[in-house]
Amino acid sequence: MIPNEETSGRKKEIEGKLKQEEEMLTFIKESLDKSDQLTNNMVSILSSFESRLMKLENSIIPVHKQTETLQRLQENVERTLSCLDHVISYYHVATETERVIREGPSGRLEEYLSCIAKIQKAVEYFQDNNPDSPELNRVKSLFERGKESLDAEFRNLLQRHSKPVPPILILDLIGTDEEIEGQEEGILEHLPEGILQDIIRISQWLIEYGRNQDFMNVYYQIRSSQLDRSIKGLKDHFRKNSATPGVPYSPIVPNKKKDTPTKKPAKRPGHEQDSRSRHHGETMGEKHGTPLGKEDVLDLEIDTYMYCISAFVRLAQCEYQLLMDIIPEHHQKKTFDSLIQETLDNLMLEGENIVLAAKKANSRHDFTSVLSIFPILRHLKLLKPEFDKVLQGTAASTKNKLPNLINSIETTGAKALEDFADSIKNDPDKENSMSKDGTVHELTSNAILFLQQLLEFQETAGAMLASQESSSTASSYSTEFSRRLLSTYICKVLGNLQLKLLSKSKMYEDLALGAIFLHNNYNYILKSLEKSELMQLVSVTQKNPDSLYREHIEQQIQTYQRSWLKVIDYVSDKNMPALQGTKLKDKERQIIKERFKGFNEGLEEICKIQKSWAIPDKRQRERIRQAQKTIVQEVYGAFLHKYGTGVSFTKNPDKYIKYSVEHVGEMIERLFDTSA
Repeated sequence: MIPNEETSGRKKEIEGKLKQEEEMLTFIKESLDKSDQLTNNMVSILSSFESRLMKLENSIIPVHKQTETLQRLQENVERTLSCLDHVISYYHVATETERVIREGPSGRLEEYLSCIAKIQKAVEYFQDNNPDSPELNRVKSLFERGKESLDAEFRNLLQRHSKPVPPILILDLIGTDEEIEGQEEGILEHLPEGILQDIIRISQWLIEYGRNQDFMNVYYQIRSSQLDRSIKGLKDHFRKNSATPGVPYSPIVPNKKKDTPTKKPAKRPGHEQDSRSRHHGETMGEKHGTPLGKEDVLDLEIDTYMYCISAFVRLAQCEYQLLMDIIPEHHQKKTFDSLIQETLDNLMLEGENIVLAAKKANSRHDFTSVLSIFPILRHLKLLKPEFDKVLQGTAASTKNKLPNLINSIETTGAKALEDFADSIKNDPDKENSMSKDGTVHELTSNAILFLQQLLEFQETAGAMLASQESSSTASSYSTEFSRRLLSTYICKVLGNLQLKLLSKSKMYEDLALGAIFLHNNYNYILKSLEKSELMQLVSVTQKNPDSLYREHIEQQIQTYQRSWLKVIDYVSDKNMPALQGTKLKDKERQIIKERFKGFNEGLEEICKIQKSWAIPDKRQRERIRQAQKTIVQEVYGAFLHKYGTGVSFTKNPDKYIKYSVEHVGEMIERLFDTSA
């Protein structure tokens, strides 16, 4: 029984599961049916929506196309209106800008240039689109008037604000040599910055649109005038300050060592060792109101000229810097050439006038005045490199002006040197030119003074002499070569002087006075050579010149001493009779009397004559006196001892023995002294 129950249970269990599966299948089938129904509904909805979209699209596209067309039409209308406004604006340009153009650009340059630009565009429009329009003539007329106003404004700004550079600023610009080394180019502010920018702006417009180069001529004329006025102002500055003696010392060139107390050496700009101060506000001398002498006036002119040459170079440098901002590059050199012409010509003419004055002085044998060209020549040569740099690119005729002046000065100076040497040789032997006391001749003192002054310009003088040499050596002369030439020249002058002094000494009837004359002159020459660098220069081409002059001096002393031989002969044993004891014969007594008498008269006469002679050198004077005193006292003392006190030759000895040995010495010590 038990197995049947288990089988029945399993059967029920299986039937239950089958029933559940049937129910599940039924549910799935129902769900699928519902899903199909929903799908069909969705398809139906989508189909309807698609249909509606197609209908909407068919309605919207035409509208969209119409809108695009309308937008294009609107844009075309707007563009057309804009073009019409633009075109119409050209017809209004004349009216809108006429007042500004009429009133000019002063004080509103940018606004004015903006109006000119509008007018220029209007001119271009009418020329391209409506050349027959009356508006074209109107705007063209306005444009020309505007251009003329800009030309006038350029001129007015330049004239109104271009001022001569004050002398003090020029002297600062020249500066000292140290300052010059430390600065590349001295730049002045010729024009206020704002005005300069306006001028540059106008020049740029005139170059680009004005098609007119007249403004460049206006520029160089105005700036040329200011450059010339600046140089003239510097000259006037020196003239006004010349009320006090002394001069502002020249730039670059070393000072001329004068003996005048008003010339105080100080520091000044230069390329050589010694220098002098720049002249600013200080007076040019120490004693206010002292009138200038001829030499002071000449010094003032020379120094002023050298300052002006230096000032020209510095100012020209500044002018070129200014010009570079205003004038187009391809016109700069030509405009600069024109700008500096007047001032440069004036300076070169002034230089030629100085050369002409030197030639006239040379013809008058005023050789001291001729020396004035030496510092100028040295100055110009030192300045020439800077001068050439500034004038680089100018016309050849402009660049050659300074070299031509230098050549002219060199030729004039060389001729003056040769003429001076010849004047020494050809100096006339006039009796009235000879001093009665045999002192140093004016020819000697003048010659030595000239040579001493020449020492300050050794290189310059040597170059002058070398410039006249035709040899191949001179074409590339060195400093040593020029020094030898100068030495040869000085020896020539001294040789001519010695020959002329010998000739002049013969005009003295008294040979002893002629000897004193030569002694004084030779001694003066020797001392002058020793006190200066002249001795060193002479020694370059002549061995031991001092020994030569000392020999000449000794020869003249010996010649002078021979003038005493006649006096000394009276008291010498020469031709005296041999005395036999103390008792003299009448003839012997007479001879002794005549000897003493002759000595007394000779001594008195020679002392009287030679007392008025002169030996300026105190040491030489004492030396000659002592030498002569020793000789005479020795001979006279021996004669006096032997015949004056040793024997009795007269009853009245005081009549013949008038002078003691000491008294004779005192008389000789009073020689060459008119106050004794």
